[in-house]
Amino acid sequence: MRSTVNSKSNQFNQGEAQEAARVFSLYNLPNGFIENPYPYYHALQTFDPVKRFADGSILITRYADLQSVYKQNEIFSSDKKLEFGRKFSNSSTYEHHTSSLVFNDPPIHTQTRNILKGALTPRAMTALEKGICELVDHLIDKLEASRQFDLVEDFASAIPINVVGNLLGIPVEERGPLREWSLAILGALEPDISAETLHKSNLAVDEFLEFLKRIVTQRSREALDPEIDLLSRLIRGEPNGQQLDEKTLLHNCIFLLNAGHETTTNLIANALVSLCEWQDQRERLISAPECIGTAINEFLRFESPNQLGNRMAVQDCEIGGAEICVGTPVTLCIGAANRDPAKFESPDILDISRTPNRHLAFGSGPHICLGNNLAHIEARIAIGRFVERLPNYGLCGVPQRTGRVRFRGFSYVPTYSHR
Repeated sequence: MRSTVNSKSNQFNQGEAQEAARVFSLYNLPNGFIENPYPYYHALQTFDPVKRFADGSILITRYADLQSVYKQNEIFSSDKKLEFGRKFSNSSTYEHHTSSLVFNDPPIHTQTRNILKGALTPRAMTALEKGICELVDHLIDKLEASRQFDLVEDFASAIPINVVGNLLGIPVEERGPLREWSLAILGALEPDISAETLHKSNLAVDEFLEFLKRIVTQRSREALDPEIDLLSRLIRGEPNGQQLDEKTLLHNCIFLLNAGHETTTNLIANALVSLCEWQDQRERLISAPECIGTAINEFLRFESPNQLGNRMAVQDCEIGGAEICVGTPVTLCIGAANRDPAKFESPDILDISRTPNRHLAFGSGPHICLGNNLAHIEARIAIGRFVERLPNYGLCGVPQRTGRVRFRGFSYVPTYSHR
């Protein structure tokens, strides 16, 4: 029997859906959207798939339209200098996000991505697996002993923070502020933010930069094996002489931690909460652990950790039959595309054996998430070992959502375990 967690119907009746699509705005969210956005996504797909807002920006929700945008990089730019200039002014947050890999076009994007990709080698990823297994088992040992715990703080968030911390060689005893810095910086990427949110982000960027400067200075003097230590590889650069300047290096170290932390935390927590609701799928995974690979892709599709992406139209063009003028900001609703009935059969049903499953949780095209292989490894080990060792876990309270639109996850999930 399914629990009541997030089990509301994902459909309005026709009249409700038409009205929901007509009045929908990312800047004035309807009640209940954070808890369950999918009825609104389906309404938009049916009645207003290219939704125009008062400020001239658009929101697209159909899978085919997102794929079209991802493929046309010459028309839809990832450069956010203009957009973030309006949103962040001349601030530390502006400097950070406009220096990050994800918010740039070629040639900056290509050069930075090549160096980062060179650091995330198969050898480096393979070398991490043993440590991730040990970390996950250690965390589960503590959960077994405590019997009641917060699934987010005590498990899901502890994994990527330590994995990326190990990748960058950040001393274990100095990782305390990393999660709060990450949450503050990513919070500024929400569609609508307060002055306080921007202030917290600016402060977090400044503190993070000072922290990393010391780490980078030390690593520059005492480099580790660049084939395994990501930071040493980034400092050294590529054999062809390509190197990141200090500003780009520091900001992309922040980006790696933030991107690897928030989305992977959400992936793990979303999946384990979903398995509380979909008990039949949990039983399937327990009885057939070899399904974990397809299960991870289904968790990514079903509750996408990153729900929104952004582009800017740099040419007049068309999306889904709608005329788009140059300079139009385009928000790509990944969470909606991954529930598009035109692409996925029974999209609101969790099916851990779903194949094919060409979800867009990591984006697509040249900007596809660089850390997707690492996220898969972390999730496979974390979720697989959790359900194996704690098969009878459950919720002992109501999970609390983060309240964010872009990054879909939980801030608190009261959980119990018994064998």
